Amino acid sequence: MPSSNIIDAPLPSFAVPLGDPAGIGPEIVAKSWVMREARGLPPFFAVGDPASLRAVWLGPVAPIESPSEAAALFGSALPCLQVADAGPIEPGNPSIDGARAAFEALEVAVGLARSGSAAGIVTAPVGKEQLYGVGFTHPGQTEFIAERCGVAPHNAVMMLAGPSLKVVPITIHIALADVSAALTIDLIRARALTTAKGLQRNFGIARPRLAVAGLNPHAGENGALGREEIEVIRPAVEQLRAEGLDIIGPLAADGMFHSRARETYDAALCMYHDQALIPIKTLNFDEGVNITLGLPIVRTSPDHGTAFGIAGKDSANPGAMMAALKMAAESARARIAHG
Repeated sequence: MPSSNIIDAPLPSFAVPLGDPAGIGPEIVAKSWVMREARGLPPFFAVGDPASLRAVWLGPVAPIESPSEAAALFGSALPCLQVADAGPIEPGNPSIDGARAAFEALEVAVGLARSGSAAGIVTAPVGKEQLYGVGFTHPGQTEFIAERCGVAPHNAVMMLAGPSLKVVPITIHIALADVSAALTIDLIRARALTTAKGLQRNFGIARPRLAVAGLNPHAGENGALGREEIEVIRPAVEQLRAEGLDIIGPLAADGMFHSRARETYDAALCMYHDQALIPIKTLNFDEGVNITLGLPIVRTSPDHGTAFGIAGKDSANPGAMMAALKMAAESARARIAHG
């Protein structure tokens, strides 16, 4: 176990790639810096084109050449490591140059976290359609970061975490019609094992309690409404329980998310994207954080998109970005304590 001196030592600053310059990323990063003292945020620095910050904010921006400069400047200005030129920036109107800048900023931020120059990364939202136009081939930032860290896709788990709920989608960015075929015993086991380890390592939960949702209404009604629970989900849960995990399921998803039910588990494993994201966004929309478990680095992000429709209108809520920054710091400290 690390000594208390190591645990209490200052962390390096966190790298925050600004996402699509035409989205709300620059605005919520700037607003988070303004609220840094009131919300007790850790030192961080933006990665991207500082022009995207100046397009939506009149506050102080301090160019830096190295992450090591960020902490000393953080109290008086938002440090920014420029890695790309996003071209002309018009909030709300994404461009190919902007997508290219977002891609480069993400790549650099991951490298800084892997090298230890940054304590972790907190990613602002990107426009996937625009990224695909500049050669981005991954379903999302999570998969890209996992690849750059040398982690197999099934071992990198996307958890959405808020003050009152943590959820993990077993399948993520695939069509609903393809979910049944994608579900396997091995996939559920891999997601559950990574989730349990991540709860220990990133949240300090010694013995995590997991709840697994069924795929079908009423968890299949013993096969009357579908056999995925019988043939895939239940066998996976039984194997995991035999391996020592505190896990229950498959449960009827419509009864898993009320307040009394949430008290019985630390994280819910859901079979598809919306089964997980609807409850977390309903309960914790402005405080939801996307944290990637199973990586050698800390990575979080706000649980929302680019919101091009409100970009540049000074109406974006920075709550989820601030929550992501705080969770990143808490996770980094928990990892040090976990050893």
